[in-house]
Amino acid sequence: MSQQWWEDDDQLLAALREAFRSARSVPAEFTATAKATFAWRDIDAELATLTWDSISAGVGAELAGQRADPASLRSLTFEAGELTLEIEVTENALLGQLVPPGPGRIEARTIGGDAVTTVINQVGGFTICPIPRGPFRLYCQTTGGANVLTSWLALEDPPGGTAVRP
Repeated sequence: MSQQWWEDDDQLLAALREAFRSARSVPAEFTATAKATFAWRDIDAELATLTWDSISAGVGAELAGQRADPASLRSLTFEAGELTLEIEVTENALLGQLVPPGPGRIEARTIGGDAVTTVINQVGGFTICPIPRGPFRLYCQTTGGANVLTSWLALEDPPGGTAVRP
């Protein structure tokens, strides 16, 4: 009887292996449809434009000759309609302010799909920590119904010599 039991287990394991193998092979058109659907998830978000970057505005360059170390603070401003996102890049966090102030949530989305979500408080303030590695964009949703998406950013070096490319 034990011989028959093992044969049944082997058959069961073989059937399970085949089931897992076929489950892993997702049809290409299904994957393409899923990716296309995912890309449209925030289509109604308004695209925010980078309107101020303290580095490209030359703020850090003028002061660089007066001190040995570059400034460790970097400021960026994004505008979308009536909404403004003011961001300061520090050594280990993104500090932000929503103007006009109000509550909501904001996500830092990486190009790899990871996201760090944080709450925007009643006065429009938020902190994203740690700073995302590699290219990322910010997606802001206010409780008033505004949805804003920034362009991609890349912080190339650690703050102090931070280079942000829109």
